[in-house]
Amino acid sequence: MATTSPTSLPKSMKAQFLEAFNTPYVLRSVPLPTLSSSHDILIKVDAASYCHTDFVLAAGQMPPHPSSFPHVGCHEFAGTIVALPDGCSPAFKIGDRVGVPGRSFRPCGSCFECAAGPTPDDPGADPPGYSVYCAKSLNNGISRPGGFSEYAVVDDRQIALIPESLSAVDTSVLMCAGITIYNALKKCALQPGQRVGIIGCGGGLGHLGLQFAIKMGLKVLGVDNADAPLQLARSLQTGARIVDARVEDADDVAIELGKEDGKLDKGDMGLDSVIILPESQNAFDYGFDLLKNHGKCVLVSFPEKGFHVSSWDIVFRQISLVGSLVGSNKTLKEMLQFAAEHKVKAVVRTFPLSKLNDLVAEYHKGEGGKLVVDMALPD
Repeated sequence: MATTSPTSLPKSMKAQFLEAFNTPYVLRSVPLPTLSSSHDILIKVDAASYCHTDFVLAAGQMPPHPSSFPHVGCHEFAGTIVALPDGCSPAFKIGDRVGVPGRSFRPCGSCFECAAGPTPDDPGADPPGYSVYCAKSLNNGISRPGGFSEYAVVDDRQIALIPESLSAVDTSVLMCAGITIYNALKKCALQPGQRVGIIGCGGGLGHLGLQFAIKMGLKVLGVDNADAPLQLARSLQTGARIVDARVEDADDVAIELGKEDGKLDKGDMGLDSVIILPESQNAFDYGFDLLKNHGKCVLVSFPEKGFHVSSWDIVFRQISLVGSLVGSNKTLKEMLQFAAEHKVKAVVRTFPLSKLNDLVAEYHKGEGGKLVVDMALPD
């Protein structure tokens, strides 16, 4: 396929490969990927963020992915366009900085997900012909090569231009953690002044969620149960109330909130909505207990063995439970503009591509924030 690029590109690139489950990444030199569709764009990767899903994938907990080894992970990255195919979208040009999420690479365009378009229940959906939920599409870093490489081919329908005020490192984190928590907050369907809880508030998604929610005008309660994430959440000084689940009982917290709101009935005390980020049953139960009657629980985490859900809460307290995965490309662009306008940024630590295994070791310490490969760093 004919391509347009300003200068000659290298013949090879460095990339970090998974060669088996539960093994370290291996740095290798391989040929640059090539464009084979009118929607393909070649970018020079500038930053690639590590996500919990990268760990889950590497541990073999996302069958059937990856379908083969070796595999290049990372589904939240950012880069600069260096090559375009003939007939590509006029929305992009050589030199544009773009953010790249995992979904959706080469969707079919005709399944019920792709054909749906915006609806009253989902006004943020993309126009007919493209959907991040297309089951036939590929997912960067999950079912196809991702961003732990110097160059990557992406789909022009899945990417978004980076606002001038955001760096590539800032943007990479927003491509999964940012869009996921932003979309979960939208699923809460709250109005300014209502109460939302974020369980796991000191993690990668959680500490972004505190910032987004406060800037949306919500009353925010953050919950965590480890010293380092709690310290990180408090250090943001967002104005959210931060709770240590080890020392404060959920029922007591809900009653306190109710009294602050002038409520008299216990069923009317607590949160209007809560977002569950950890994979812990205790965290799930804590979040449910914080909800007032008729509240909504938005579930983002997906532990291998699932959660036990209280039927009593669902039926007698009329608690609703919904899942939230990612957001549409339309929502992705909206989120980036919101982050730029309100200065929402992750707390990050950066590593060169060659030190990806060191990054993973740091991730397992559970100290919160986000860990990012910055391609500008020397080895």
